[in-house]
Amino acid sequence: MGISHYIKEIGRGRDGARSLTRVQAADLLAQVLDGAVTDLEVGAFCLAMRIKGETPEEMAGFLDATHERLARFPATAARTVVLPSYNGARKLPVLTPLLALLLARQGLAVLVHGTATESSRVLSSQVLAALDTPALTRVRPVEAGEVVFAPTELLSPGLKRLLDVRRLVGLRNPAHSLVKLMNPCLGQALIVSSYTHPEYATSMAQTLTLMQTNALLLRGTEGEVVADARRMPPMDGFLQGRRLSLQVAQPGTLASLPDLPKEIDAASTAVYIQAVLGGEQPVPPPIARQVKHILQLTSQLPKT
Repeated sequence: MGISHYIKEIGRGRDGARSLTRVQAADLLAQVLDGAVTDLEVGAFCLAMRIKGETPEEMAGFLDATHERLARFPATAARTVVLPSYNGARKLPVLTPLLALLLARQGLAVLVHGTATESSRVLSSQVLAALDTPALTRVRPVEAGEVVFAPTELLSPGLKRLLDVRRLVGLRNPAHSLVKLMNPCLGQALIVSSYTHPEYATSMAQTLTLMQTNALLLRGTEGEVVADARRMPPMDGFLQGRRLSLQVAQPGTLASLPDLPKEIDAASTAVYIQAVLGGEQPVPPPIARQVKHILQLTSQLPKT
């Protein structure tokens, strides 16, 4: 069928573009993920959406199509937390693996998923590998107290292809928000989602509500879903889409800053994380508070 008729609607520029319905958005992305459209159409779709911006209804449709095609992790008796990790470290060490390991220490099953979207950043997958947690090669149950890393291509090759478009055109597309909102698990899970630019806080919250998602939403660190170790970000919870204000932002930096590693490479970050887990370094207060809020939310999820 093709997606040219959808591109005609969304590609009229910021002021002239028309938004798609949830059903139309699902059909469009289904064809993209299935590889049923040309590279030219995919590029046109990505650029048109970049100019227009996604509505919550469109994002819900994109998520519908994605969830139907994901290789989803089986439900277990463990309460599961999902940590998308797609941005990596640019100026600060990537501490998403620290968050994952702190949560696992509290008895949660933790699924980290991601892929490289920029070639110059240090990735969570690299830090986890340095901590003896290699990437999975198959989908399997995640047990309580365990951290696993799933490459995006394991979950959805089509989604990985869409993320890779950024390397060619240099601009984000709806997939970069989608991966931070999707649930790659069967059954109940808590999705930890983040935004960098304030305008996405509202649209992502509206999408989480529309999808009736269980989630924690915060302003992340360089695009990662871990709280900035130097300052307290705002955090909101969602239970079946119902929004809960959990943490107000504290202005400025903390009075006492954590002793973060000066180098952001995977080995240095892994050494720092081991020092925190071993009690030689304190848990940065914003990350400790994030763990507390996640535990509060997961305690209210029904067990499978």
